[in-house]
Amino acid sequence: MTSNYDYIEMRFPAAPEYVGLVRLTLSGVFNRAGASYEDIEDSKIAVSEAVTNAVKHAYSENVDGEILIGYLVYEDKIEIIVSDSGKSFNYEEAKKVLGPYQESDNINFLRQGGLGLFLIESLMDEVNVQKDAGVTISMTKYLSKEQVQTNDGRVQSL
Repeated sequence: MTSNYDYIEMRFPAAPEYVGLVRLTLSGVFNRAGASYEDIEDSKIAVSEAVTNAVKHAYSENVDGEILIGYLVYEDKIEIIVSDSGKSFNYEEAKKVLGPYQESDNINFLRQGGLGLFLIESLMDEVNVQKDAGVTISMTKYLSKEQVQTNDGRVQSL
């Protein structure tokens, strides 16, 4: 049985020096999927916000934590999960319990400030949040493929 998506998982220490690696990996995944420059840049900002938040606030100073990122690459979209629980998870199981964020929800669970979620929601097409021992954020970006105009005036997706 073949799946209709590719799954890429990345696990790294909850430390600020890894945020750049996350951005580079995301760029590579999105570029390979044929995403537009705008989709790549928006997603880099949103995922960086989620990861930076987890790095800053998920674990106490004397606890070495991990952050897990999963990328599900479909033909027309990419789903990204950022989890600061440090535990491996089955995406399909996690997806079943993720719930949509409601504007009436208290955003303090995203720890200090809470504005990161509003930024993430404005840049991504769908955002779902799970609050348990840690915070798991699922973000979806529908792909608008790069397009070029051919010599005869037709527009072609790359």
